[in-house]
Amino acid sequence: MSVSKCAHIYVLTLLVSALTFAGSASSQTAAPSWQWTQLNPTTSLPARAAFASAYDPISKKVIVFGGTDEVTQFNDTWAFDGSTWTQIETGVSPPARADATMAYDAQTHKLIMFGGFQGFAFLNDTWLWDGATLTWTQAQPTTVPTGATNPSLFTDPVNGHVDMFGGYQGRFYSRSMYQWTGSDWLLLNPSTTPYPRAGAVAVHDPVNHNVVMFGGISDNWIVQNTWTWDGTNWTQRQPANQPPPLYFTIGAYHPAIHQVVVFAGGSVGVDQNTTWVWNGENWYQESPLASPPPRELFGTVWYPPTHQFLIFGGDLFSNRQLYNDMWRLPSK
Repeated sequence: MSVSKCAHIYVLTLLVSALTFAGSASSQTAAPSWQWTQLNPTTSLPARAAFASAYDPISKKVIVFGGTDEVTQFNDTWAFDGSTWTQIETGVSPPARADATMAYDAQTHKLIMFGGFQGFAFLNDTWLWDGATLTWTQAQPTTVPTGATNPSLFTDPVNGHVDMFGGYQGRFYSRSMYQWTGSDWLLLNPSTTPYPRAGAVAVHDPVNHNVVMFGGISDNWIVQNTWTWDGTNWTQRQPANQPPPLYFTIGAYHPAIHQVVVFAGGSVGVDQNTTWVWNGENWYQESPLASPPPRELFGTVWYPPTHQFLIFGGDLFSNRQLYNDMWRLPSK
């Protein structure tokens, strides 16, 4: 079991008897035809959790790196092309790791991956994925953020670079924020910053021209608040409805419904399989006719070539069950 996971489990143990779900149960009823559907790719992603993943618009593939099966940490690269998963053999590869995070930089047209852990080491290296050549390159920034697991990486809504917020640094949870300039990490100093956290969901919302961040886990509580980043500053939002405290989940913007969709994640030691949407002002729980099993530490992307909202992999906290399944959420 990972170092960071052990720390998070300890926090959960302290909280599970004291913290109650404060999120509203209010829901927005989904259209009857809206349901999760399991896909059957020709080749599946090997069962794993805590991997880095993102959609690469250059290669038009979903890219996955690393992760763990709770025994081994991997350093392999996999790609999904809309029908099957394929392992990509690269001449140079990042070291094996779990709990790293990855996002697309629209200025450099590369995926940026940072952090994670290997064994007992918290990693602070930065790797660039080039979708044109299907290769990894280690960056050599002058400014090196502290090694961390599960930081939030997302595309900046103003300039398209990758921003990074928070993460777990071994003893503390961070609220530091950096921006990838294309060659270096630039420390940002917004006047307002969210509480320290790791494992939050942070999604670029192009309709509202910001990034919405929810949840995560921190030093002595599980976070249940909503923030938006406009490229200059953070603003805490006060929606009428919120999901329960969630962590180790990610979401994606669903262009067909013009909303951010968040599925599953851990919540006070119990993994969920609920579907929530953010419309720019409020959270609503949807009620699909069918849903994937509960999970955390999985992957979520919008896959433009086939207009599919996808989730894949992850594990179930209660019994460490690993998944290699894949599900899609079509338009309503």
